[in-house]
Amino acid sequence: MSVEIKNKHQLLTAGVPESRKIVLEITEEVLEKLNAYGRIRSVMRVEGSSLKIGDKCWDLTQREHIYLIGAGKACNAMAKAVEEILGDFLTDGIAVVKIQEPEDGFKRIRVYTGGHPIPNEEGYRACMEIRKMIGQASSGDLFICVMSGGSSALMSYPVEGITLQEEMEATDVLLKSGAGIREINAVRRHISGMNGGRMAELIRDRGAELIGFNISDSVGNPPTGDISIPWKRFYGTPMGPDQTTLKDACRMICDYNLRERLPQSIVAYLETPGEGKETPKEFPKNTYYQINTLPDSCVYAMEAAKKRKVPAIVLTTFIEEEAKEAGAMMASVARQIQEYGQPVPPPCLVFSAGEAVTTIMDNSRVRGHGGPSQEMALGFALKASAVEGACFLSIDSEGTDGSTDAAGGIADSESLKALAEAGVDAYRTLREHSGFEALTKAGGIVYTGNTGTNVCDFNVLYVPPKQFVDGKKE
Repeated sequence: MSVEIKNKHQLLTAGVPESRKIVLEITEEVLEKLNAYGRIRSVMRVEGSSLKIGDKCWDLTQREHIYLIGAGKACNAMAKAVEEILGDFLTDGIAVVKIQEPEDGFKRIRVYTGGHPIPNEEGYRACMEIRKMIGQASSGDLFICVMSGGSSALMSYPVEGITLQEEMEATDVLLKSGAGIREINAVRRHISGMNGGRMAELIRDRGAELIGFNISDSVGNPPTGDISIPWKRFYGTPMGPDQTTLKDACRMICDYNLRERLPQSIVAYLETPGEGKETPKEFPKNTYYQINTLPDSCVYAMEAAKKRKVPAIVLTTFIEEEAKEAGAMMASVARQIQEYGQPVPPPCLVFSAGEAVTTIMDNSRVRGHGGPSQEMALGFALKASAVEGACFLSIDSEGTDGSTDAAGGIADSESLKALAEAGVDAYRTLREHSGFEALTKAGGIVYTGNTGTNVCDFNVLYVPPKQFVDGKKE
């Protein structure tokens, strides 16, 4: 399952082609290495009637039924790998994806297209079917779960007393609050009958065993290392224990002044004490494998830079700031490099990752479409004209950024001029959150389709020497 930037040729006809070329090539190589299909197949295999993952082994003849449950923005590739490996040993499966691609051919897995970032009815129906499948399981059964970022929205099943529509409204408010994803998840997990470990709780209550493969998009997790070794301190998603608490959820609502903006049924549910409202905190009998974490993108980027003999650094994998401001900061970093050779002399590559946010307090101000990665690219464009030949790419690694089907954006030292020539006011664009429309006109939208991974934002900055102009040295 190869990964390509679908409109690379078009992107190379705009701006500074030589700078764009190296940034795009690095990105493609990183996405190829992150693809979950290859990652799972590298550690999981069936030999005779034995399932082997690294040094661990399960006798499949001792299992009455083997089920697959998958959800997330990288679920397509993860589920496909597991289905191919298990073959006829797989009894049944359900996968909840964000986008179903034409090449997603499944034999035993039922596929539902859930809603992301806002939940939808099909995701709710998928959860009903998953709960039904778990309900018929017994102690002799095995569940293999494949999860990645996005499962909180895709697996929508609000607790009794909260409607799907109210969960959708709450998700919209939470995502535009400016809060970090952990704070947002504290609320979402505690109003869900599937997330925050509730699905794993159902499997445990049936006495069945769970093996989980996960891609973590959480800021703060270390790089994966050897993915064949079980991840001891695994948290999050519907299949793992939850680190957040009811108290965290209530604090988040208070900290971001959301009490009047959220549906009152949700506020009342969280603030009213009651038995069973806290999410499960441990599943010691489950086995979890972390096949990618957020910093992995920068690990592979450094390998790609070394192969090209281009000096490179990882600036940070902890970005959680406002996207447009983070983009402007990247332009400042580029200028420091080009003017003073700090923290690394040009030509060089600077990699970063994280989960930038876009705060929208009033939906009436939105005039278009976009996402954090596109706003980061625009923020860079505002300041990059002072850095000759510099180029910056920001994508959501799973292939869709914000409310668009684009992975993100690319901008260089010529982008502000291109935006002006296209009649685009870049500052107004950021105020009105219409980055998609603006970057489309300036040759700055990046398309990948499903990438088979989901490790949040991946950013690449290339800074050439100062004499680098219009793709050629003076």
